Amino acid sequence: MTHHHKYDANGKQLCCTLEEKINMKTDKDSGCCTTHKEYKHSEEDGHDHDYSDGDQTTLQMFTPAIISFVLLLIAIVFDNYFTQTWFTGWVRIGWYIVAYIPVGFPVLKEAVESIRKGEIFSEFLLMCIATIGAFSIGQFPEGVAVMLFYAIGEIFQTLAVQRAKSNIKLLLDQRPNEATVLRNNIAISKTASDITIGEIIQLKPGEKLALDGKLLSDNATFNTAALTGESKPDSKLKGETVLAGMINLNTVVQVEVTTAYTDSKLSKILEMVQEATAKKAPTELFIRKFAKIYTPIVVFLAIAICVLPMLFVDNYVFRDWLYRALVFLVISCPCALVISIPLGYFGGIGAASKNGILFKGSSFLDIMASIQVVVMDKTGTLTKGVFKVQKVVAIDVSEADLVKLVASLETKSTHPVGTAIIEHAKGSEKGTSVNDVEEIAGHGLKGKVDGKEVLAGNVKLMKKFNISYDVEIDSTPFTIIVIAINQKYAGYFLIADEIKEDAKQAIESLHKINVKTVMLSGDKQAVVNAVAKELNIDLAHGDLLPENKVEKVQELKSQNLKIAFVGDGVNDAPVVALADAGIAMGGLGSDATIETADIVIQNDQPYKIFTAINIGKKTKQIVWQNIGLAFTVKAVVLVLGAGGLATMWEAVFADVGVALLAILNAVRIQRMKF
Repeated sequence: MTHHHKYDANGKQLCCTLEEKINMKTDKDSGCCTTHKEYKHSEEDGHDHDYSDGDQTTLQMFTPAIISFVLLLIAIVFDNYFTQTWFTGWVRIGWYIVAYIPVGFPVLKEAVESIRKGEIFSEFLLMCIATIGAFSIGQFPEGVAVMLFYAIGEIFQTLAVQRAKSNIKLLLDQRPNEATVLRNNIAISKTASDITIGEIIQLKPGEKLALDGKLLSDNATFNTAALTGESKPDSKLKGETVLAGMINLNTVVQVEVTTAYTDSKLSKILEMVQEATAKKAPTELFIRKFAKIYTPIVVFLAIAICVLPMLFVDNYVFRDWLYRALVFLVISCPCALVISIPLGYFGGIGAASKNGILFKGSSFLDIMASIQVVVMDKTGTLTKGVFKVQKVVAIDVSEADLVKLVASLETKSTHPVGTAIIEHAKGSEKGTSVNDVEEIAGHGLKGKVDGKEVLAGNVKLMKKFNISYDVEIDSTPFTIIVIAINQKYAGYFLIADEIKEDAKQAIESLHKINVKTVMLSGDKQAVVNAVAKELNIDLAHGDLLPENKVEKVQELKSQNLKIAFVGDGVNDAPVVALADAGIAMGGLGSDATIETADIVIQNDQPYKIFTAINIGKKTKQIVWQNIGLAFTVKAVVLVLGAGGLATMWEAVFADVGVALLAILNAVRIQRMKF
């Protein structure tokens, strides 16, 4: 693997901080880091090519093949249609050599590299023997043509990889690089990594906390979804712990730093991403495994075809039997396989892209085809991650009046729950008189609306003012805002994260193909159970921290089950990386999860999980159809070639014919409706 190190002005190698480790891939053999944008082709299919995202355009990749094709076409015309007196001897040989070099030299180089690594019988060696052998007996057009088709197959394979990775964002650390520190009551902007334990951070509304700490202000509300997966904003009181990655939602607050920058909870999550990714072994596609057995066999069979007949044939002519052996090698060259396999996967990746699904590599299509369990996060994956009033219950007052009074009071609050009520009111609160508003920390709001005393908050607020309410509210799993008007219970608002429209259909579809469903969430167990019951999910676990989710997935993996995990928050990134197939909700998902994931659903629809599995199954089916076709045709033509009944041109066109059929079959998947 090629290493891309960073160095400072003194020549010292960088890539030693946590950020560098997260943003780079570590080479296990050397411990060095390589840029995450670099894609090692061997990780996908076993071939030892390095491709950098965006290094080459499609035209640049096809240029060598185009040059070889044009030169070959001109040579064939000179040979057969417009005979030229000058196009003979060394001029003709040189022309074909020049046509061969653009596509042949890279393969010759790969063959040498493979031999140096101890992999003598590679498909590269097979291609080289067949084409150089064709040159040695004067079959120049055949030699160039075989290598040309092989090169085109390699280009298609490269395009499949680049297409799959083109829309994927880079991994981003969720922590701010700077924070505002208070020194002698003066606000100073300081690099987050330089802030020490005990310093005071000032956090404005909408800002993200850079380090773990202790809340010094009386109270504050934080959005913790990116860190814990909890859909409900978390209210904190003075002295409680707040974590890096939390977003302040209402007033300016002060936080005392209790943990170093690199030891924060978020830093540990990012480290887990790196460790979990390292547990994933690269997937070798069928062609590489097959070539280790196939190539030595055909090479020795070709030698046998050339040499053994001298023991049994009276009129043995070495040149004739060498030609048969080379025809045998040309027929046995895995050109059709090399083209059909990547094109099959390319078709699957294209079909997925049309359906808003990005696969980062062809191997994940195979994995999705064999998935047995789909593990899902709740917030942002099965639910919308947005608070909404689901139900309003009014007691001894009209629902319209209750909504109007409460929405008017909530206009004096910055809490997200209040925002949901205001949105539900649709402007009905306008024109009311609101005064004497008091925010009771950890309880709710008290104030006068049009002369009426209105209380809006949790059940603790009702208990504080000794107001009786419906006790069934206590067992409700969702967020409840209880209302009292003039010291009398007046009803409640049920506020919950809304389930996505296609979530139920997604679960039902997965069950139809015998895929088990599991939900893991940082939300409280009661909320998780309610969602699981509504969607008919097989198994659900709540109150989970990121490390707990990893443990649950590891438990499933220990049962030798093929697992796909679907998530959207930073907290999901470690499990996304650990699963056999990690799926990220790309529309609203965090950059860290999207980068760690193997598959990205761009429109955030849960039903696309089933679509991805279906595309994987169809792709695998088409690929194996192509493999079966290639083997059947090759077996027939190999027998004919060994018997001297097929020439090298017939062998080439037989191989190309199979490749064309395979291409048409592969393109078919892109026209299917999923």
